[in-house]
Amino acid sequence: MTVDTAGIGAGERKTLYQFGYRRSADQDAGAPARHPVVIVGAGPVGMSLAIDLAQRGQKVVIVDDADRIGEGSRAICFAKRTLEIWDRLGVGKPMVETGVTWRVGKNFLRDKLVYQFDLLPEDGHKMPAFINLQQYYAELFLVERIAEIPDIDLRWRNKVTMVEQRGDHVRVTLETPDGPFELDADWLIACDGAKSPLRGMLGIAFDGQVFEDRFLIADVKMTADFPSERWFWFDPPFHAGQSALLHKQPDDIWRIDLQLGWEADQVEEQKPENVVPRIERMLGHSNFELEWVSLYTFQCRRIAGFVHDRVIFAGDSAHQVSPFGARGANSGVQDAENLAWKLDLVIRGQAAKALLESYDLERSAAADENIAHSTRSTDFIAPKTPMERRLRNAVLDLAAKTPFARDMVNSGRLSTPTVYRDTPLSTPDAKPFAGSARLGAPVPDCPMTTASGDAVWLLRALGPGFTVLHVAGGEAPEPVPGAALIVVGRDLMDDVAGHFAKRYDATPGATYLIRPDQHLAARFRSYDPDMLGAAMARACAAGA
Repeated sequence: MTVDTAGIGAGERKTLYQFGYRRSADQDAGAPARHPVVIVGAGPVGMSLAIDLAQRGQKVVIVDDADRIGEGSRAICFAKRTLEIWDRLGVGKPMVETGVTWRVGKNFLRDKLVYQFDLLPEDGHKMPAFINLQQYYAELFLVERIAEIPDIDLRWRNKVTMVEQRGDHVRVTLETPDGPFELDADWLIACDGAKSPLRGMLGIAFDGQVFEDRFLIADVKMTADFPSERWFWFDPPFHAGQSALLHKQPDDIWRIDLQLGWEADQVEEQKPENVVPRIERMLGHSNFELEWVSLYTFQCRRIAGFVHDRVIFAGDSAHQVSPFGARGANSGVQDAENLAWKLDLVIRGQAAKALLESYDLERSAAADENIAHSTRSTDFIAPKTPMERRLRNAVLDLAAKTPFARDMVNSGRLSTPTVYRDTPLSTPDAKPFAGSARLGAPVPDCPMTTASGDAVWLLRALGPGFTVLHVAGGEAPEPVPGAALIVVGRDLMDDVAGHFAKRYDATPGATYLIRPDQHLAARFRSYDPDMLGAAMARACAAGA
């Protein structure tokens, strides 16, 4: 890895990190080498998936047609669930330490505060509600983690030019600086972004809606005393009739989004002589440097199915949403987490290929949920008619006075993990449970202590596979084959505030089956090994 310290020109972000091409042994093999998993795309989704698989003992090859990271901040808002996933993958600490932590958002109509919200109103969580972190930092931390894992082979400047399904594997043709070569993959995972070449090679449609509006993104470097909050304006005085967003990033970089309208010229609007005056009007001064500029349109699209025989799509290659709400990268990392444990079990022969159908079902539902939220946000942010605009502004006026109207304000519903309500992998509750733990959702974290008195967070105590979490009460339970057993009251203790008891509605004998992706698969009021075994079989799609 080399570091380029060249200066920053107006309107473009320097390349922070560049990686050299290296010839692989596959290129000198007499026949195409065969690998269990090949991932196309070294972005946050592809690298998260590779780390997850490798931590489960799988060997992974990642190929990417570029050789650098650091071109613009791109995705910057990473949600609590994504940070919990990254913590399990060994990169949560540098992400949070480098990022700007925030939890409060404020919405304005013109120059008047309409209302504010708190995304994490309770304590007792390891990870914050959100951090703002430039994507190039997130990618750097993932690259550095990959360098620590021998079972991941990350190959830069390896461009996929052809894929061919061959029954039990996929033949992949790649172009490199040394010329083309072929390799075989038992499973090929497409994490190659919204413009996915693999999607095009397989002739897969990317259906949905493109909204007729354009937005300017600008990263500016300045010293400012604005708080670390999300500020969103409807019809601000400095940008009349449009919307604006301000967010703080590390290194005194601030993200500014400005709605421009569908008629905006994509070339002219990105020129510094046009961007700078807009930002000066917003900030009221010119004491800033322009770091990076881009223009985008809202797009809400997805492919019909995420699993195509031996080729599986994840992240933006499978679905695309508007950036308001931070649902793109966060949803993609959750795709990776959902897929990793299922693919691992299938490769090991511990689950049938049918388990991968649940990846399609669960993450397609997540994509539909995110697209619906993004579409509603777009309709509220950018009304299509004068009547819709008047209605929108009336809601904003009411929101300043009445709580019921605040739920109608939509400046981008911020990313939350999808609850898999209709998944066949969950066992329905036989008895009611209260608390914030929900069947099909990621289990809530809690501060705990070990039997020796050491502080530990519950999510970090869970095993990499299935975990049975049992609340002590009566005889000690026998372990269930294929699952780790944690007894609360013996192995772990609830904290003095009783966060675990409240969030899980935990009573003596209560038992919870937690999937390898930390989603709740089943729960019972008493420990029953037969019922737990049946729930585990169901969670592995046995008999599907």
